[in-house]
Amino acid sequence: MAEVIFTLLMLVMLQAVLGFDNLLYISLESKKAPVSEQKRVRKVGILIAIVLRIVLLFVLISVIEYFQEPFSFLTGSVKDVIDFAFNGHSLIVLAGGGFIIYTAIKEIWHMISTQDLTVDQMAVDKGTKSANAVVVSIVIMNLVFSFDSILAAIGLTSDIENSTTAFIVMAVAIVISGLLMLLLADKISTFLSKNRMYEVLGLFILFIVGIMLVTEGGHLAHLKIFGNEIVPMSKTTFYFVIAVLVIVDVVQGRYQKKLVKQEITKK
Repeated sequence: MAEVIFTLLMLVMLQAVLGFDNLLYISLESKKAPVSEQKRVRKVGILIAIVLRIVLLFVLISVIEYFQEPFSFLTGSVKDVIDFAFNGHSLIVLAGGGFIIYTAIKEIWHMISTQDLTVDQMAVDKGTKSANAVVVSIVIMNLVFSFDSILAAIGLTSDIENSTTAFIVMAVAIVISGLLMLLLADKISTFLSKNRMYEVLGLFILFIVGIMLVTEGGHLAHLKIFGNEIVPMSKTTFYFVIAVLVIVDVVQGRYQKKLVKQEITKK
């Protein structure tokens, strides 16, 4: 019993750590919905994602070998330029990473090209996507983010001999982490709304998340370009880069305030 409780705590911690980037995506994506619908969109998207995560868990346990086995029609090489062996896992991760990079670049470009950056104007510009469309986006990306964490969870529960108990433990961990996301989603969205300058930081963090997923997908696909194997970005490197981005943003913000204050004093 103690082993089961310890495993459950480890799984909740794992889901919480790996769910940060997912939570950031939900907060930024929900802003594309009409303002009056944003809170509901976040809640509905996360609740549906919790249910689908449990379904995905059941599916992965049943067909995990299929996702890990390379597809014969997607295995080969192009002279000495590229070698590849794509499987289901790599395709999902690559697609998710590519979509996140596209989303981050599109939103960064939107910030640069928009002339009026008032709160109301941004709400009008970004609130053109229907609430249901945003919910679908949140659910799909939640499943992409969940794929690796569920596989890691399966690995952590491999020592539990009873498969039914292992499934229940993983399902409970998914529900607890989902409820934590539900609790924090509104708080993060409110913080970003009140501190608009951190939207840029959030988008660049999302961009790094996309790169991490693409390198992970390339590694899973055994991609080699000109004989050089694609190496996945480690979690340590990822969190180090995030920490550097946050520190630079904070220092830059304080330095800019100091410069503005000096200019006002001179006048």
